[in-house]
Amino acid sequence: MILVTGANGNLGSATLAALHARGAHARGGSRTPGEGMRRLDFDDHGSLDLAGVSTLVLISAGYAEDDQVAARHAAVLDAAARDGVGHVVYTSLTTAGDHLGFALAHRATERLVRASGLPWTILRNGLYAELFGALLMWAGDGVESAFGDGALAAVSRADLAEIAAVVAADPAPHGSRVYDLVGTPITAGEVAGELGVAHRSISLGEYRHRLLETPGLLPFQPPMLASIATGIRHGFLDGTAPDLTDLLGRAARDPLATAVAAASAARPRASV
Repeated sequence: MILVTGANGNLGSATLAALHARGAHARGGSRTPGEGMRRLDFDDHGSLDLAGVSTLVLISAGYAEDDQVAARHAAVLDAAARDGVGHVVYTSLTTAGDHLGFALAHRATERLVRASGLPWTILRNGLYAELFGALLMWAGDGVESAFGDGALAAVSRADLAEIAAVVAADPAPHGSRVYDLVGTPITAGEVAGELGVAHRSISLGEYRHRLLETPGLLPFQPPMLASIATGIRHGFLDGTAPDLTDLLGRAARDPLATAVAAASAARPRASV
C-alpha cells in the first residue's frame, strides 16, 4: 500500500487523487483524517503506525519553524524504518532554492532520508505557479509585487502531484535519485499582461514592511516570503531543467495560465 502524508493539504490531496486515477492502492494520512484515511500526526509519535506501507510519500510538513519541521520528519522516518516501509518519496525544494528562508528544513530532511537506511527518492519541487500568482498584490486596477523583472521557473501543483504519483506507483527505477522539478520561467509583468492590468514593482523594504503588518502571519513567514521575492527579483529562481517533462512524459501545464488563474481568484470584488 502507498501512504501519502498531509493528505488533507493541497499537494497531498492532489497526489492521492493522482494515485487513485492510476489505479494504485493508496491511502492518505493526516492529523485530521477524513474517511478512509489513517490518523498520522507527526507531533504525536504514538499515531505513527506505518505497518503495511510499501511506499511512503512524505509531503513536507513545512508550515512551522525549521527545528519543528526537522523533528517531525525525523519522527516519521524513524517510524518508517521501524515498520519496514519499502521506499520513501520526499517532496523537497528545488536545488535553486538553497538560499531561500525555508530551504534548511528541506536539506536537513534530505540528510535524514539518506541516513534512514530505506530506499528513497527526493523530488525537489519548484515553487508553485499558484503561489506566484497569489503573491501578486492587487492595488486599485493593477497588481504590485517585489519581484521586479525577475522570473520564476514555476510549476503547477497538479504536475508535481502527478510526478509524485508516477514515482510512488513504481519507485524501484527511481531509487537514490534526486529530481529537480522546475518549469518555464514567468514574470509578474507577464501575469499582469494576461490579466489586462498594469504591474507596479515595489522595493523589498516596502514588501517586508507590508508583510510585518499583515495580520495572521506567523513569525517565520515574513522572512520566508521576503526571501522568495528577492530570489525571483535577482534571477536565482529562473533556471530550467528537463526532469519535469521527462517524468511527466508530456509537456507541462502552462505555469503562466495557472498563475493568472490564481491572481484572478485573489482579485477583490468590486463593491456594489
